[in-house]
Amino acid sequence: MSTGFIHLHLHTSYSLLDGACRPEDAVQAAVANEMPAVSITDHGVLYGAMEFYKAARRQGIKPVIGCEAYVARDSSGQAHGPHTDTAAPDHLLLLAETDQGYRNLIQLVSSSFLASPPPRPRTSKATLASCRKGLIAISAGRSGEAARHILAGNFDEARRTVREYAAIFGKDNFFLEIQDHGLESEARVNAGMSRLAAETGVPLVATNNVHYIAREHAWIHEVLLCLQSQTLMSDTARPTLPGSEYCFKSAAEMESLFGWSPGAVARSGEIADRCDVRLGPSDMHFPTFPVPAGHSAGSYLEHLCFAGLRDSFGIALPAKAGDHAGVDAVDRARRELDIIRRTGYANYYLVVWDFVQFARRRGIPVGLRGSGGASLVAYAMGITDIDPVRHSLVFEMFLNPGRAAPPDFDIDVCQTRRGEVIAYLQEKYPGRVAHIVSFNTFGGRMAVRDA
Repeated sequence: MSTGFIHLHLHTSYSLLDGACRPEDAVQAAVANEMPAVSITDHGVLYGAMEFYKAARRQGIKPVIGCEAYVARDSSGQAHGPHTDTAAPDHLLLLAETDQGYRNLIQLVSSSFLASPPPRPRTSKATLASCRKGLIAISAGRSGEAARHILAGNFDEARRTVREYAAIFGKDNFFLEIQDHGLESEARVNAGMSRLAAETGVPLVATNNVHYIAREHAWIHEVLLCLQSQTLMSDTARPTLPGSEYCFKSAAEMESLFGWSPGAVARSGEIADRCDVRLGPSDMHFPTFPVPAGHSAGSYLEHLCFAGLRDSFGIALPAKAGDHAGVDAVDRARRELDIIRRTGYANYYLVVWDFVQFARRRGIPVGLRGSGGASLVAYAMGITDIDPVRHSLVFEMFLNPGRAAPPDFDIDVCQTRRGEVIAYLQEKYPGRVAHIVSFNTFGGRMAVRDA
């Protein structure tokens, strides 16, 4: 059990150009400070969650997964609502308490990107209410809605906001965040939050808004902010986090800062104790190809394979003893089919065959790279156009019972028409199609050039 301070508000490099530490750095800092847990709460995204989770588990640290969400000020959450075009969204810290909470957090983040574009994908309070189960919400420092009202001198509205969020998430799942990075505005917010806690019964929790690990890294973070905003360090009007207090502070430092509210410091550990998300080994979530009546995925795959050998490649079935090429091909096809069935990838073959055939019917160029070209079954079905028997390609390079990683047909689709293929897949397999994001990292040359 965590009885001391745990960092619950931490931005990694996946808060793009606003976090100067990698997920691994945050975990190592927790180890160095003898903290049993640490969080990741990047701005509006979960890009780094899996990398962070694995790094934490390797080091015996509990990963607390969350994000700092953007909440639209109008009720719709849309990018072009009556207020969101001119008013910045409010922040809200969300932590996954349970596996269901993690799934709800994914749903919230995904829906916010669909509702409004980056750099600040917004969610609505209605969406928060529909996805609240398994989530812990924290008011998010100076950038939260309650803090905004406190700074504007509208305490009644701040009180109404706190009660609204407590009603959405439940009285035990909403907390008021206090922070101290040496700013006068934070002192005002902290005084207001203390009063709100006394009047509403919503408890305080102390955090530090971590954007880098050590104090001497503050200037690196400032350079990142300049890259993000395309401004110069000499520009006095540029975005900045003043000072060097947005670092990974020790429990002793936090206890010293918040000696006036020791319960708020300890509460961070209590919240971390509650958060227990177990991602475990990745399960496969393939779409299911609708096979014809009377067939299983395995039997229909065999039907397509031998139909292709017979009709497209002229191999008589059953192959005659004197037809050595035919006998070799049929024997190999049966061996491949047996391995495909035993490893559970018959349905995967059918899904790939389905969209490849769609593309070819439409005249959309497709091609294949990699070890998938070694499969005779794929060749017979028309997924590939390379004869693996003729070229002595080894099927087991693509799939074998001892392979831990799933097979991968690396298929290229014509760049100008791939949208048609994606639309076909989305219609046929709703909820099972996703784009994969990629990130560029700063190498030495790129870092020097951009800086």
